[in-house]
Amino acid sequence: MKFLAITLIAHGPDPLTGETRSTTERFREVVDNAVLAEELGFDGYGVGERHERPFISSSPPVVLSHIAARTSRIRLFTAVTTLSLLDPVRAYEDYATLDHLSGGRLELIIGKGNGSAQARLFHVTPEDQWDRNREAYELFRRLWREDRVTWEGRFRPSLTDAETWPRPLQQPIRVWHGSATSKDSVDLAARYGDPLFSANVTNPIEPYAELVDHYRERWAHYGHDPADALVGAGSAGFYAARTSQEAIATYRPIYDARVALFRKSGVEPVFHSLEDAIERGSILVGSPQQIIDKVLRYHDRLGHEVMHLSADADGLTRAQHRAALELFQSDIAPVLRKEIPSRPFPAVPGTPQADGATPQDAVAARQSTAPTPQSTATTPQSTATTPQSTVTSTGVPA
Repeated sequence: MKFLAITLIAHGPDPLTGETRSTTERFREVVDNAVLAEELGFDGYGVGERHERPFISSSPPVVLSHIAARTSRIRLFTAVTTLSLLDPVRAYEDYATLDHLSGGRLELIIGKGNGSAQARLFHVTPEDQWDRNREAYELFRRLWREDRVTWEGRFRPSLTDAETWPRPLQQPIRVWHGSATSKDSVDLAARYGDPLFSANVTNPIEPYAELVDHYRERWAHYGHDPADALVGAGSAGFYAARTSQEAIATYRPIYDARVALFRKSGVEPVFHSLEDAIERGSILVGSPQQIIDKVLRYHDRLGHEVMHLSADADGLTRAQHRAALELFQSDIAPVLRKEIPSRPFPAVPGTPQADGATPQDAVAARQSTAPTPQSTATTPQSTATTPQSTVTSTGVPA
């Protein structure tokens, strides 16, 4: 199993102290956490994209570029790139540039995004958001792969023999599809042979597992080898301590403050207590063995090879945050890496294969990026449902 640390860069009062750091301090904290994640041995660091309060993650290419300059090995993820809101040409230019600046360490997780305010900001409606997401992705992947593109769609001006610069370093880049509530993103991932990243945050496991099952069914429907399907999954919070009693005692006031924030925002939490969230949700709070056992149970249902933890302290002190991440890497991650084999991440262009992987291993790792839909495949029809109110990995309603 591989592990990512992800932040949506929520910017608000500390749930326990009520202190709000300045915007500058919050950005510095995000970058410092990425450096820490690399130091501790995480495989990837992800930055979300939101365009409304309480988030300041409206420009992930800029943030990730700074992180790229401060790190050298860790892979850099977007979580997610909201293609339904963006001009795919401009998004391509930003991320192709970042691909070079990061030395080919970039991976994208795309999605249509959540939040009514940001949809209004970009004039996206519930009726067209999934069509926008699909169309933008189809153009984006062509721009990444083709030197000249002629294209026509509904939501942006057409292109005729268009060139886009710079040309990317990775060819192709691996693109994951973020999934929370709808089969549209799942079907799009399966159609193109791309990996899926399940949010796995707000609800008990079953709705997410059903979407993962649908992904595997559609994957086979589009003619891909079932063995090549690749799934990642999130978690709703993390704190590890040597004993479950210590972990729960430390995390309870943070969780209670989160529940109070939900209710103040008009969102009734799915889980009525910390114990309920630990039992039925994806939150990882407890001793190392308890967390290992829980991840293994989730893997039995989701079959995921990649998992994310929140990169943010989220109410913990810096010392508590670091100690929990250190404990994760020393006592939890080695067991899960052994128990849940995962394919290597794509090799960084122009560098020797890491961890003893062979070139064949790297090819296998990239297989999920390569397939092109069969010419007879039809464009998936929109089956959009009204998105459920989601909760970020930092516990902020979205």
